Amino acid sequence: MLKSISGVIKKVFLITDMLAGVCMFSVMALVLANIIMRNVFKQPITGTVEIVGLLVATGLGLAMANCEMLDGHIGMDIDLPFSPKIGKFIEILKYLISLGFWGLVAWRIFIFASTSYVNGRVTATASIPVYPFIFILGVSMFCLCVALMYKLVCAVKKPAAEFGKSAKKGEEENK
Repeated sequence: MLKSISGVIKKVFLITDMLAGVCMFSVMALVLANIIMRNVFKQPITGTVEIVGLLVATGLGLAMANCEMLDGHIGMDIDLPFSPKIGKFIEILKYLISLGFWGLVAWRIFIFASTSYVNGRVTATASIPVYPFIFILGVSMFCLCVALMYKLVCAVKKPAAEFGKSAKKGEEENK
């Protein structure tokens, strides 16, 4: 069952990762268009800085869950003389703390998105409503929580004897 859930999660996160790529490509195209418009036609695109900020924040948020699933974040293995059971406990604790933190972040972002919608918050120059971007960021943080929950379940199901092998395997490869 975990493998079928993993397949669905990975497909959804691949889509969010592709959307993140679209955001980054859009940033590049917008900046290039703004440079051309400003230098050739002496008329820059209004609100470029705001749009770039919204797209970068959205793109980074959308990429986080897939990055977590691929272990793409910077991480650290603690290679201490603990038993594998303690290593498993530390791994589970790490995912629980991360899940709690990012869950709170997602919750607060959803609250911020709803208050931005109610208050009609827009960007200063281009008057673009910001709530859709904040809501997408909240969904992205929820997806990150799903990724952390999946990894937590995997860590709980993983036999304790397998904890600490990744650090030792890396040491053996470096010799």
